[in-house]
Amino acid sequence: MTKPTVEFDVKDLALAEDGNKRIEWAAREMPVINLIRERFAKERPLAGLRVSACLHVTTETANLMLALRDGGAELALCASNPLSTQDDVAAALVAIHGIPVHSVHGEEDETYYRHIHAVLDQKPQITLDDGADLVATLHKERRDLLEGVIAGTEETTTGVTRLRAMATDGALAYPIMGVNDADTKHLFDNRYGTGQSTLDGITRATNVLWAGKNVVVCGYGWCGRGVAMRARGLGAKVIVTEVQPVRALEAAMDGCQVMSLAEAAPIGDIFITLTGDVNVIDQHHFQAMKDGAILANSGHFNVELNIKGLEEMSETKRRIREHVEEYRLMNGNRLYLLGEGRLINLTAAEGHPASVMDMSFANQALCVEYLATRPQRLPVDVYPVPAEIDLEVARLKLASMGITIDELTDEQREYLSSWEAGT
Repeated sequence: MTKPTVEFDVKDLALAEDGNKRIEWAAREMPVINLIRERFAKERPLAGLRVSACLHVTTETANLMLALRDGGAELALCASNPLSTQDDVAAALVAIHGIPVHSVHGEEDETYYRHIHAVLDQKPQITLDDGADLVATLHKERRDLLEGVIAGTEETTTGVTRLRAMATDGALAYPIMGVNDADTKHLFDNRYGTGQSTLDGITRATNVLWAGKNVVVCGYGWCGRGVAMRARGLGAKVIVTEVQPVRALEAAMDGCQVMSLAEAAPIGDIFITLTGDVNVIDQHHFQAMKDGAILANSGHFNVELNIKGLEEMSETKRRIREHVEEYRLMNGNRLYLLGEGRLINLTAAEGHPASVMDMSFANQALCVEYLATRPQRLPVDVYPVPAEIDLEVARLKLASMGITIDELTDEQREYLSSWEAGT
């Protein structure tokens, strides 16, 4: 294999051929990104644009990178989570596709941030982020680069929340498009993608039977809805905990039991956090749990479970199988933490299926094009995805599925735009 001419830090370039086969396999389920890639290759709307990306380095992300590259972008990619990198994919992007990647599965925090700095070294004009670590590092430690940044995109709920906090504080220095808020992202990726991949990760880590289990879902946003729906489909008895009254009411009417986490703690067999907040499951909850309870997180950061508190109240800790740590509490009960409390769907499984990431990454690609080709820079703020992009992604996805829908007649359009007609 010819030595790559791009900068990189990956586990093993010898993995490249296997990684490329998996990238091709994912592409089969990503028809929208493929269509965008074909158009980008012809039109080159991103020619010479420097794009720094901090995303989960997976087969689906690889197909997004190839679309942006074919559109003319100069790319640099690092991981948005230390445990989500697929090392063979990282190798393939470097060795076969000539894209700079700085990402190794299982990297320590120091290496994780060194890799973020490495992709920032290319002086980005556009940033792509998943969780806002790249943006936060840029604002805190690389402010000399801010002047050259045109705009950015953010993939996930946690990142959009952080960015809105930055905007409110007056700390945000350039406009960012919250891809997570697109209907073709959160209604599908968050619900169907997270729902399936979270249960897949827990199943792979534990080989547990879901039927008959009491599954406690902490948070009933779109991710929580998806997990609850899939768990119920496998025969689990789903308990939802919430702090938002409307979501709690919705969970109750969807057929879930709704209660406080203090009430759920002694009942649950499997606990899954999807809130984006800190210490959702805390020491007093651990203390109340039954022997053998399983703990998993599918929120972006590993802060939703108070892991430090769990270690403080445990007599022993041992790795009992891959991705499973057993904590024996002072009272003798054993609790099982999965994937170090990190995103279980990417730690123990492969993340979302390619067909749902097709829509999410189509939004990313089209938003990058929109931001890069605007005649004027947007004012600093966090923006929703333009409606025309959201609708175009939905139209392309429907077409790829062989689905046709009706169109409004002129009479119907006129009726909807008028107010005179009544009873």
